[in-house]
Amino acid sequence: MLDNANVKYPPLQLIQTWVWMMIESGNPELQDKGRNNLISAFGSLAKANEYLTENAKK
Repeated sequence: MLDNANVKYPPLQLIQTWVWMMIESGNPELQDKGRNNLISAFGSLAKANEYLTENAKK
């Protein structure tokens, strides 16, 4: 579970855009930018995925 009590993450829609860029854009530059943005915001793709999974339930 993410300890997000003191951490401010980007808005969910922005995170979803980065995921789209990384997975579905088909453009290598956009894929890299989306991946880099997620890693910058969360520290790893695994933590970004965990955050999305937790927030999909809400």
